[in-house]
Amino acid sequence: MNINTNYNFLNVYNNSEITSKDQLGKEDFLKLLVTQLKNQDPLSPMDDKEFIAQLAQFSTLEQMQNMNSSFNAVRAISLIGKNISANINENGNIRTVMGKVDAIYKQNGEYFLEVGNVDVPLDAVTAVSE
Repeated sequence: MNINTNYNFLNVYNNSEITSKDQLGKEDFLKLLVTQLKNQDPLSPMDDKEFIAQLAQFSTLEQMQNMNSSFNAVRAISLIGKNISANINENGNIRTVMGKVDAIYKQNGEYFLEVGNVDVPLDAVTAVSE
């Protein structure tokens, strides 16, 4: 009996979302795991220990992403009422913004600080003072 070992993994990346920092996310990890299960050799299936280890990695990745999101929320909230300095990129030009943080908001998974009439990405902050 012949077993097909030529697998096609191209569909794994179709319509997948890449995070803003071009890193694989939990959705990409899950798609790879499902594809691996679909294409495993029935006469030599994946070792159950290996499968459990991959599920543990998936769970760890998800929890790390949740912690990172929570950390960014706390970081943004802690800046309300403080004076900041930030370098923001506007069409290739770097602009320095300084002022008091009046409010924060979250858009597309990223936190922004309202400084006067300017919306500053949280990651653009370079200095904080009272």
